[in-house]
Amino acid sequence: VLCGLAGEENEECAYVMRDQAEGAKLPYLASKVTFGAAGVMKAAPIEGLNEYEQKRYEECLTQLKGEIDAGLEFAATTELAK
Repeated sequence: VLCGLAGEENEECAYVMRDQAEGAKLPYLASKVTFGAAGVMKAAPIEGLNEYEQKRYEECLTQLKGEIDAGLEFAATTELAK
């Protein structure tokens, strides 16, 4: 991230907000991300999964959605110490 902010593009895995317009099934997901001087430049799509991986991915979406929703609710109702 720091290299990207310094102008050196690089790729790392990160937990980021996904773009629903790109067909993302969840609002947040860990993905390969390209960082640049302005922060996140793009998040790679989830693709190239074999049949087994796709099945397991689909199975975990429900649990992940519940966890994401709980985190968003917590964030919306909790003021962090300053």
